[in-house]
Amino acid sequence: MYAITAIISGRVQGVWFRGSTQKKAMELGLTGWVKNTTDGSVYLEAQGEKSQLEIFISWLSKGPNYSRVDQVDIKWIEATTQYISFSIRY
Repeated sequence: MYAITAIISGRVQGVWFRGSTQKKAMELGLTGWVKNTTDGSVYLEAQGEKSQLEIFISWLSKGPNYSRVDQVDIKWIEATTQYISFSIRY
């Protein structure tokens, strides 16, 4: 099991970024969560197979329609918490 954290910056709030991220993560069989931050970026934690996470990272660099991703900061971390789904946090 592999895990990442990501901070996505750009026009990523108010453009269905979290919902699209949740959908993509579920399609790839990933678990974790995503939320908006007060500085206008999006933060997430995701875990799963390394190959699926790499596909996810590639998708995050583009984002859904209407978003504009300027920067994606990825950190590979130890999977210390076992998530059962991929949720949106508020």
